[in-house]
Amino acid sequence: MKIFKWTLMLSVMLVSCGYNAPKETPSSYETMTVKKSDIELPYKFSARMKGQNDVTVTPQVSGQLTNICVTEGQQVKKGQTLFIIDSRNAQLELEAAQANLQAALAQENSAKLEYESNKNLFDKKIVSTYMLSNSENLYKQAQAAVAQARAAVNRAKVDLGYCTITASVSGAIGEIPVRVGDQVSPLTQLTMLSGNTTMYAEFSVTEAIVEAMVQEGMSAAEVEAYIANLPEATFVMKNGTEYPHKGRVVSLTGVVNSETGSLTAKVSFPNPEGHLYSGIQGTIVMPFAEKSVIVIPQKAVVRLQDKSFVYKVQADSTATAVDVKTEDVGNGQDFIVTSGLNEGDQIVTTGANNVTEGQKVLVAEEVKSDK
Repeated sequence: MKIFKWTLMLSVMLVSCGYNAPKETPSSYETMTVKKSDIELPYKFSARMKGQNDVTVTPQVSGQLTNICVTEGQQVKKGQTLFIIDSRNAQLELEAAQANLQAALAQENSAKLEYESNKNLFDKKIVSTYMLSNSENLYKQAQAAVAQARAAVNRAKVDLGYCTITASVSGAIGEIPVRVGDQVSPLTQLTMLSGNTTMYAEFSVTEAIVEAMVQEGMSAAEVEAYIANLPEATFVMKNGTEYPHKGRVVSLTGVVNSETGSLTAKVSFPNPEGHLYSGIQGTIVMPFAEKSVIVIPQKAVVRLQDKSFVYKVQADSTATAVDVKTEDVGNGQDFIVTSGLNEGDQIVTTGANNVTEGQKVLVAEEVKSDK
């Protein structure tokens, strides 16, 4: 009973002294009004570099490799000597072919004299038609033999020339798996020559992206014109370094890969310094403009398992969770909302993770009026 009296007296004293208990006030959150705008999205594709003219260097003749005139990774010019094969056999074959040609020429000259002599005698009716025809045929055979011998000489010269292997394009030398002294043949790969003055970055584009970019019913000429007007692309190497020269899309295959459901695209990059090599992997970044889309900050999106939602502010300032579907803009800050919100909606941004369903959300004006 005494405790009750003391408690009652304390309460009366607190009230008489004008003490007011603290009043609970709702938290205030930053909000934004949703609106549509244009935005540029960086589309990213994994890519692999390939030279414009990647050439497999193989010998045209068999023989022993006597000299390797280049080193791996060396930049070479078109026509520069790369490898030399022992040419002694080819030289002997050329000399033999030239000797055969001389013999054939002599035989042709004799047959020609015989034919001309018989023709004069035939005109004087001294020899028969048979002798004239026979000498004419022998002359033609001699002419054919000369032609064959001359072709053999040319072939021997070509084979001798094949003993010196030169670069068919300007570019960089790849791996050289052979050594001086090796026996090589037309089946032996000597190296890979990458014509790297211009490089192609090859990458796969999903059919859905192609359909989004290229409108249905476009003619081949319209598609080609569209590709030519695509924005410039950037190549980012695996270490994060951005290649200084921009590239352009030059081709897009018209056949979808049945296994991957994608198409192959190529972006052409100039390579004046020779910094790009075949086989380099990296990322192609291409900016594409999205027109009239809803963009919201990532901090406004709350994720729960496989769902994403934002808190929409109702007319009475309470928050209601709304399911949304989003696409990443690629800048680490924003999302594009593809469904769930409309232009003019008001949503909570900063502090969205702390909001609960139906909670009172105060905007700045309401906070001022309570003070």
